[in-house]
Amino acid sequence: MRNHGDFLFTSESVSEGHPDKVADRISDTVLDAYLEADPEARVACETLVTTNRVILAGEVRGPEAVEDTLIDRVREAIKDIGYDQAGFSWKTADITSYLHAQSADIAQGVDSGSDKDEGAGDQGIMFGFATRETENLMPAPLFYAQTILERIRDYRKNGDARGAGLLPDAKSQVTLRYVDGKPVGVTSVVISTQHAEGMSQNTIRETLRGVVNDVLPNGWSCPEDEFYVNPTGNFVIGGPDGDAGLTGRKIIVDTYGGAAPHGGGAFSGKDPTKVDRSAAYAARYLAKNVVAAGLADRCTIQLSYAIGVSKPLSVYVDLDGTGKDIDEARLGLLLNEVVDLSPRGIRKHLRLNRPIYVPTSAYGHFGRVPNEALDNFTWEKTDLVDTLRNALNR
Repeated sequence: MRNHGDFLFTSESVSEGHPDKVADRISDTVLDAYLEADPEARVACETLVTTNRVILAGEVRGPEAVEDTLIDRVREAIKDIGYDQAGFSWKTADITSYLHAQSADIAQGVDSGSDKDEGAGDQGIMFGFATRETENLMPAPLFYAQTILERIRDYRKNGDARGAGLLPDAKSQVTLRYVDGKPVGVTSVVISTQHAEGMSQNTIRETLRGVVNDVLPNGWSCPEDEFYVNPTGNFVIGGPDGDAGLTGRKIIVDTYGGAAPHGGGAFSGKDPTKVDRSAAYAARYLAKNVVAAGLADRCTIQLSYAIGVSKPLSVYVDLDGTGKDIDEARLGLLLNEVVDLSPRGIRKHLRLNRPIYVPTSAYGHFGRVPNEALDNFTWEKTDLVDTLRNALNR
């Protein structure tokens, strides 16, 4: 997304009950189960959800006893999301696992030996991004789209009367107007939320109008004729009963809402030796610290890796013209010095070999507030600010 001129820009988000997000939650539940038992476990879990059925597939390497617990863990995840419906229930869903041992060919390229450092778990490119549009340095359209759904979730789960009759599956979409590259107001909001049979659409609309007004900044109220709630008129059949879900199909929702590039790899269900996940976290960490240090108003970082190779092949920095005369090539070299961007270095610096991934499976992997008790979302910390400022002043 450009940072100049006048334009409209839209981002969407989906709730934890969206079928694809149910699949992501289950895949990360499997991942956390293995990392809890063995921090060096290898997991690449894909999940399919459909009407009252869950199928797990992929590769794992870890304690065999973990697999005996997976079915119960999956049921608890579905229960926590809120599904106990005729077409998809935590109590009655048929859950089948086809997980099998990790490929030896992949393992030999990833595992470290006495004569080499650990290599990346796959080839690929990963992007990180940060912008001053919001306090958490995320693109504003995505931030508001996600926050709307989180507020609806809170109403639904916390016993708030405003959540009565609302069910887990939901989507949102927010369009903002930009003037001179800065967001100045909202032009339209779309929300679709699953609900109980017979619930009044006017009641739903009134509730969601209150949510939107609470979330958006003062003066940004959406025009009434551009506020769309359940546009089809009814949304009773939802979740995996209404549409099949697969792990990794919401990568733009998971990252920057289309405001920045995406390398193409999904995150959920992958242990942190997979640079699709860990290097994307590292790229966000670096980009956020660059912006938080006041070095630029926007920062995009690209990292690239090859399977079995223990260093990034490239570190690219783009400050989108907001870098206050900073040499982007020099900054890229500096970032590579400040943080060890080898797969092992990233995992060690961000402490990724821990069961911290279930909370990432909905409402975005970036822009979140770290939970002190869980010590998660470490890539959202801004502890490099002073280091970067001092290094550039040398």
